[in-house]
Amino acid sequence: MKAKKLVTNALIAALYAGATLALAPISYGVLQFRVSEALTLLPFLRKDTIWGITIGCLLANLLNPMGVNPLDVVFGTLASFLAAVLTSKCRYAPLAVIPPVVCNGLIIGAVLAFTLSPAAFTASFTAFSLQIAVEEFIVCTLLGLPLMYTVKKLGILKK
Repeated sequence: MKAKKLVTNALIAALYAGATLALAPISYGVLQFRVSEALTLLPFLRKDTIWGITIGCLLANLLNPMGVNPLDVVFGTLASFLAAVLTSKCRYAPLAVIPPVVCNGLIIGAVLAFTLSPAAFTASFTAFSLQIAVEEFIVCTLLGLPLMYTVKKLGILKK
């Protein structure tokens, strides 16, 4: 059973990092439509998938073709980890989109504000946080929920 969980998490990590890198122009930078963030809803189905998402995000941030930002490596990975943990605690599927939206909106918004406009942090934090939250909501709602329902229906992540 441990081998199956390890392989599942390795696949999730590879899917996350691979999708993020394959779609790099929309995955990195100020506008971030990370299609891979749809995977952050999988912990709703199975808690141990938190590790695959976290490692995938870490790899994607370390392999950023625009250049590695240490703040993004640490805090971006932390945002995905926290979102996955909180998603695993949700009891109603449509609400599973809320943790990724809130965690990424606040944490990535702060990273972008600090990195891109530290002198105007307060004003830029609000703008970046809202922007990231909206982008995350779109990805998680339009891609993540259908993915989660399909994975559940097909029994791909059986416990």
